[in-house]
Amino acid sequence: MYNLNMQSKLKPLKIIIWCYFLLLIFEGALRKWVMPGLATPLLLVRDPLAILLMYKTTQVGISWVNNYVRIAWFATALSFALSLTLLGHQNILVAIFGARIMIFHFPLIFIIGKVFDKEDVLKMGRVLMLICIPMTLLVALQFYSPQSALVNRGIGGNLAGSGFTGAMGYFRPSGLFSFTSGNVQFYSLCACFIFYFALSKDKCPKWLLIGSSISLVFAMPLSISRTLLFSALLTGIFAVVASFRFPKMGYGIIKASLVVLLLLGVLQTVSTFRIATEVMTDRFNAAGKSEGGTLEGTIGDRFLGSFIGPVSAIVKEPILSGKLGMGTNAGAKMMGSTSFLISETEWGRLTGERGILLGLLTIALRVILIVFLTFKAWTFVKRGQILPWFILSFAFFAVVQGQWAQPSSLGFAILSAGLVAASMKPKINLQP
Repeated sequence: MYNLNMQSKLKPLKIIIWCYFLLLIFEGALRKWVMPGLATPLLLVRDPLAILLMYKTTQVGISWVNNYVRIAWFATALSFALSLTLLGHQNILVAIFGARIMIFHFPLIFIIGKVFDKEDVLKMGRVLMLICIPMTLLVALQFYSPQSALVNRGIGGNLAGSGFTGAMGYFRPSGLFSFTSGNVQFYSLCACFIFYFALSKDKCPKWLLIGSSISLVFAMPLSISRTLLFSALLTGIFAVVASFRFPKMGYGIIKASLVVLLLLGVLQTVSTFRIATEVMTDRFNAAGKSEGGTLEGTIGDRFLGSFIGPVSAIVKEPILSGKLGMGTNAGAKMMGSTSFLISETEWGRLTGERGILLGLLTIALRVILIVFLTFKAWTFVKRGQILPWFILSFAFFAVVQGQWAQPSSLGFAILSAGLVAASMKPKINLQP
């Protein structure tokens, strides 16, 4: 009786989470093609759902306010107050836009973990894989179309296009998203579930697994993104690490690797794939030369640099700062600027907006959370349950250094961390 009662309470909450997920995927399409005139307010389209989830879960007696949330709210509230004083920028709209990240969205990690269970996570994974197939068709169309084409229309119907400079005259496609970063994160999260269903015993239609796998492989060169390639490789590394506990999985990884190599060989005979591969190779070579080589530049600057850079520059920041929201693109525009006012890196933004004390506190909060999830996910690997571990391969960097100032990046980080938490419990495992 308790389980049935709890299921009825959870059903509307799950619907809201699914709406949050679908708006994350289709938000860019709304801003580019469906309602371009509302592009700016649509930046906040998921915020009401986040607030509604917070209210509804509390209403049914699900507790999600923990020490992570309390610390996040405290640090943000103090930074918000400082931003409205003479020490800050004194723009309440900018401060509200900056505060919403940790006030409304951050708690969703724990709410999704409480409301969803493993079956819900698997359903969402299958839906991601299903969307992956038509998404790749759209990305291919964007890749080979001029920026003036309808499929490449920018935010608000901008005729300059939504693509980002790539190589050899081709642009990085944005897919359904506002920017190419959302497209990369979408495929990166898809890769987690494709790897999982390929190596686990959980059911997934073969046509879906094959179709999404081909779509992912095809999308990598079309994206012209080093981040997507390294993200997929990282998921593969997580799979190898897990295989140390399960030798049979190692055989599965070898078989999957051989299939991918065969698939790459076949796709090289397709001109569209071959051209995209040449473009991505040119992009890699050009970026490697400008950054000092693939390993030193791409991995060092792109990943380690985002950690070391802000830390080395931290002495330049005040102990406390009142610049909440100024580090976001929307906040910068509201302040009359078209460029970054603080930093392009996430840790630089946090310390720049909040100062050394509150910035480091917020960074530490996110790092401690992902470290906890990592250790917890590994205990599940030891039990033979690898789903949390695979999703963590994306969530780890999305939480630690994901650029939460950008709505799509924020959404994928929150969603993936919530899915990691939810995948760690069986169906209906909540206390009354």
